[in-house]
Amino acid sequence: MAKTGEIAAFALGEKKTAMVNLPAQFVTSSTADMKGQKYSDLVDYANNSEKTNDLNNESMTDLIDLKEQFSKPGYANRNSAVTEMHPIFGSDKLNYDNHDISVLRKDLDEAQKNGNNIHELAFSIRGDWLVKNNLYDPETRMIDQNKLKHAEQDIAKTLINKGFNLPLGENENDVVWFGVIHQDTDHLNMHLWIAKKSRETRPEMLKQEGKYKGQPIGVIPLEVIEQAKRQFRKQLMSSQELRRHQEILKGVGGFKKEIVETAPDNLLNDRHAKAIKQIYDALPQDMKGRWQVGNVHLTAGKGRMAKANQLTNQLLDDLFDKELKPEYEGFKSLAQEYDAINIEDQGVMHKGQRKWSENKEDELRKRLANQLYKHLEQVEDTSLNDIDQQMSELLSHVKKRDKGGNVDRTKIASSPEEKKLASKPLINNVNPNTTKNIGDQMTLRGGSFNKISRLWRQDIRAETNVERQFLRNQKKVEQDKAQEEYESSISRGM
Repeated sequence: MAKTGEIAAFALGEKKTAMVNLPAQFVTSSTADMKGQKYSDLVDYANNSEKTNDLNNESMTDLIDLKEQFSKPGYANRNSAVTEMHPIFGSDKLNYDNHDISVLRKDLDEAQKNGNNIHELAFSIRGDWLVKNNLYDPETRMIDQNKLKHAEQDIAKTLINKGFNLPLGENENDVVWFGVIHQDTDHLNMHLWIAKKSRETRPEMLKQEGKYKGQPIGVIPLEVIEQAKRQFRKQLMSSQELRRHQEILKGVGGFKKEIVETAPDNLLNDRHAKAIKQIYDALPQDMKGRWQVGNVHLTAGKGRMAKANQLTNQLLDDLFDKELKPEYEGFKSLAQEYDAINIEDQGVMHKGQRKWSENKEDELRKRLANQLYKHLEQVEDTSLNDIDQQMSELLSHVKKRDKGGNVDRTKIASSPEEKKLASKPLINNVNPNTTKNIGDQMTLRGGSFNKISRLWRQDIRAETNVERQFLRNQKKVEQDKAQEEYESSISRGM
C-alpha cells in the first residue's frame, strides 16, 4: 500500500490482491506506559486550520504499526487523510464533535490506566470493489462514507461480543471504541480501535501461563476476523452483486438437489450391479453399522474404508459421466463460477488452498457415498451372491411396468442468461412408483435393492424438508432485517 498524496485517488484494475483485508494488532498498556504513550493521543480535536504533518508520498508495505501511531498526534483524524470536519465515529454517532472527542479521550485514558490492551483492526478495501458495489465514484471521488460507517458499527459489535472467550465488556458501557475512514492511500482504509474500560479480572480473559500470565488476552482468533470480513462484504454488497452471488449459489444448490434425489433410481440398473457388488465386498464386515467415508476424501486411500471409498468414487464417476452427466456438468460449471468470485474477493489462492468448487464436490460425493453405505447395511452377505441376476430381474420388471413412461425434470439455468430459456427434460428416469409392488419377487435376506432405494428416497425427502424449513426461516429473517433497515432509514431521514 502506498500514499497517493491525494484524497480518494484509489488504485483500480488490480487483480491479485484481496478486495477486503482485515489485519489486526494490539498494544498492551504496559508497553504504551513504558514509552510514555497515551491511548488518547490517537485522536485529536477537530480543527481544520491546524494540519498534522504527514509524508503523503511515503511508500508503505503494510498498515502503519499501532505502536508508531502513538508518535503521530491525532493519527486517527489527521486532516491529510480525511474529508470531514468531524471524521471520528462510534457506536452511537457517525460524526463525533469536540465534546464527544473529549469523552472519548477520557474513556481511552481510563482503559489504559486499568491495564487493558487497545486493539486495532483496519479494513483495507480495493478501489475496484468499492466501484462495483456503488460505494465510490472514481470520477468525482465521492465515497458513501455513511454506508461504510454503518457497516463498521455492526462489525464492532461482532468483534466485541465474539472476538474473545467472553464478550470484551462486562456490560454495554464497559467498552470504548471508535473508527475513522482514511482516504490518502491507494486503498481505502477503515480503522477501528477497541478497548475495555474497567480492569479485567475474569480468568477466561486473562493469560493463565507464560511470560504474560495475568495480562489481558490480546489476540483475536483468525476465524472471528474472517467472519467479520464476510459480514462486512455482505453488508456492503450492492443489490446487483448480491443477486449475482445468490443466483449462482441457488443454481449450485438446485443441481445438487437434483443429483441427490435422482441418484437412487439411476443406480437401479444392471449397468451398476457388478460395481455395487464389488463395493459391498470391499466394506469391512466387522465395521457394519459404522460404514462412513469419514474425514478423508474418497480417493485418499487411507483407512479400512479405503478400497470401498475408491470403488464408490469410480461408481460416481461413471454415474456422472452417463446418467447424471447434464446435472453434474451444470453443478461443476456454476461452482467454478463461484470460484472466480472468490478470487475476485479474496485474491489469488495460495499453494495448497482448496477451491470452493472442490470442497462442494467432495461434500456431494461423500453424501452420496454415505447414503449408499447406510442402505447397504440392510443387506446380508448371502443376499448378494446372485446380485447380477436379481438386479437384471428388477430392471426388467420396472421396464415392463413403465414402458414408454418418462419423468421430466427441469434443468436449472447454469448462468443468468439461461434463466429465460424454456425448461428442458434432462433425463428419462424410471418411475419410482413402479417399484412398490415388486419387492416380493426379489426378496433378499435382510433387505432388497428396491427396499434400499425406497429407504434412500425417504431419507432424501426428510433432508429436503429440513432444508426447506431452514430456507423459509432464513427468508423470514432477511425480510425482518430489510423492514428494520427501511424503518431505520426513514427515522434517520426524519
